[in-house]
Order: sequence, then C-alpha cells, then structure tokens
Amino acid sequence: MKKLYKFLLNTLPRPLLIRMSYLFKKIAPILYKGNKVACPVCERSFSKFLSYGSSVAHRENVLCPYDLTLERHRLMWLYLQQETRFFKDKLSLLHIAPEQCFHEKFKAQGNLDYLTGDLVSPIADLHFDLHDIPLEEDRFDVIFCNHVLEHVDDALQCMRELNRVMKPGGWGIFQVPQDLSRELTYEDPSITSPEEREKHFWQKDHVRLFGRDYPEWLKRAGFEVEEFHTTKEFPQQDIERYRLIPEEILYIVHKKK
Repeated sequence: MKKLYKFLLNTLPRPLLIRMSYLFKKIAPILYKGNKVACPVCERSFSKFLSYGSSVAHRENVLCPYDLTLERHRLMWLYLQQETRFFKDKLSLLHIAPEQCFHEKFKAQGNLDYLTGDLVSPIADLHFDLHDIPLEEDRFDVIFCNHVLEHVDDALQCMRELNRVMKPGGWGIFQVPQDLSRELTYEDPSITSPEEREKHFWQKDHVRLFGRDYPEWLKRAGFEVEEFHTTKEFPQQDIERYRLIPEEILYIVHKKK
C-alpha cells in the first residue's frame, strides 16, 4: 500500500491528484485516528501524518490525511492566525496556485474578496501565465503564491508581476523550496530531463533551487521583506506536534506605499 501511495503521488498529474483527494479525505480520519500529531488548519488530530515528497526530498509523517496540509501550510496558517488580521479585515486576495487546504476556507471568509489563478488547476477561477498576469495594477491587498516560483522560466519577472498587481501597502507570502546550505540560488537551463531536475532541484518539474539569497530576489522585484523564523516563534512541543520544519523561514513581502 505504501509503495502504491508513493507511486501515485509521484506519477499522477496534479489536477487528477486534486480530484482523487476528495475521496481519500472521507476515509482518512478513520485510518489514522489518534492524537500524536495535529493539524491547525482542519483542527483534527491523528496517530500520524502521511509521507510526502520526491525520492530526493521524501519526508515521513508530514502530510495531513484529511486536508492535505504540509509543514509549510501549517506554518503559514499559524502565522496568519497569530500575527495578522487576515481573518478580520476586509481584504482583496489573489491566491496563485490555490492549495486545497486553504481554498474552501478562504472562499467562505466573508471578509475576503477572493480571486484564484493558476495555469492548469481545476479549482482556480482564472487560468493564466504568471509571467504576464492579465489583471490591473495596484489591485490586491494580499497575495499568496506558494511553491510556484521554482517552476517558472523567469522567477524575477513573475515576482515583478506580483508586485505590479499588489496595492501599495499590501503584503504577501511567497513560499518556495529553499536549500539553506546554499548561499546562491542554483539554476542551470541545460538540465531539462525530469530525472536530472529531480536530482538537482528536488523535484522533476522544478527549474531552480533557491538558496539563502531568496530574499534578495524579492527585493530586486521591488518588495520589502520580513522574516518569520519557525524556531524563534514556536516552542519545540508545538513544532513536533504540528510537524513543522524547525529551520523553515516564512518570507512576508510588503509593497512600499
């Protein structure tokens, strides 16, 4: 069963996985009943989480079996709850590549004017290329664009487009896979095969691996950058219970007024 799960996870296209997940979440709470780990997004506890990731970056006990949150989703949710007025203020939100764990919750929030966009996702409102967003400038108070910029041809151009459509004074969260052992982001356009991309960039459809210089990329696109460090903000028992990555840094971008 475990081998089948890993095969489907790493083989099936994302739109199909999204559709299949709605069935799985109906039986998952029964299969993983327990109280060793908890997901703050769905507010459920389990005996354990599922494994997730490519063969190069595979992780055990990280994927919530109900709402499919990963470490990064749970960190972002906790940040939004504890550090922002995201659930209270009237906000216009652009959500690029909307995650299932957030999609329905954000749609149900009466305080949000919520718009989603993606190239192919079946749950997105609009389908477009992030290099050329077909929306007017200075429109959104908040933008989320997570684990997208490692896939695009020109990450800096996409960041500039996100800056363009954000209102002055607006803010956003743009998470990416980040190798903190690297000083500089690693790119090599000659690496084109899925197998080599997985080896070099951690996943077969990634085209770069961001290093510690990721905040500088965001600044070059016109943003101010704030850092939220997991180990500084949460006690060890919470990091373990929510299965967060201790060294993960959440980068919050701001557009100058």
